[in-house]
Amino acid sequence: MTRTVVSSATKTHIIGFDQPFTIIGERINPTGRKKLAAEMKEYNFETVEKDTLAQVAAGAHMLDVNAGIPLADEPDILAKTIKLVQSLTDVPLCIDSSIVEALEAGLEAYEGRPLLNSVTGEEERLEVVLPLVKKYDCAVVGISNDETGISEDPDVRYEVAKNIVHHAADYGIKPEDIVIDPLVMPIGALGNAGVGALDLIRRLRTELKVNTTCGASNLSFGLPNRHGLNAAFLSMAVGAGMTTAIMNPLHEPELQAIWGADVVAGHDKDCAAWIRRFREPPAEGAEAQGARGGRGERRRRRA
Repeated sequence: MTRTVVSSATKTHIIGFDQPFTIIGERINPTGRKKLAAEMKEYNFETVEKDTLAQVAAGAHMLDVNAGIPLADEPDILAKTIKLVQSLTDVPLCIDSSIVEALEAGLEAYEGRPLLNSVTGEEERLEVVLPLVKKYDCAVVGISNDETGISEDPDVRYEVAKNIVHHAADYGIKPEDIVIDPLVMPIGALGNAGVGALDLIRRLRTELKVNTTCGASNLSFGLPNRHGLNAAFLSMAVGAGMTTAIMNPLHEPELQAIWGADVVAGHDKDCAAWIRRFREPPAEGAEAQGARGGRGERRRRRA
């Protein structure tokens, strides 16, 4: 079984074929969030603190941390954000940047074994990011696009993923330390995006034997009732073999779909997690009354 091991200073988490689905909280990302971007640029981390605690409380197993702010010192802001988030929670982090200097600053600041987000199939990118993965002994997200861009053909995206895995092997990086993002396309624009993504996830699992992730909301972009569609896709993706997603854990429909899929896939032993979350609490006073009734019944039997 393929298992990708990540950790904080005190907590280890496993992403794997035989493990419950890993939820990576996406909220610590200033892209499209003007208020958060303005705060982080001024080293104000009030919203970061709130988002950290809220996502973990909602059920996130990991948190993605991104500091991509135009005209800001991204390496320094990312490093400081990582240190702050690690002071608030023990869940492992996903260090997210398109700037190599920021990735390395984040790795320097991090305590534990993070997931690095990300490397693409472009030769230039592979040659600068993979040495960092090896140097810091971390896991990495491999994104299925290269110099030609993002192909609509799932077979082409598979070949890009295969190239990333093979190229990583040249650096001594094992397939279990690579989590492939097959790049889920918007189904509103590309009608076969769902079927193509599910087929690709299956191939990545059975042929390359790697864990997979995605931006969970990509499929529903531009459509109404996105939460309902995201939930349907995520449950089917779990069935196809996807093991993690970068998503908003504050959205209940998606969470319930994942938890239910874990039950059906046999990743929630004895349905224990599902029962803990959804079992109806006893009516007020019912437990005490039951206990008294039980004692009275035992007394009557002894008489």
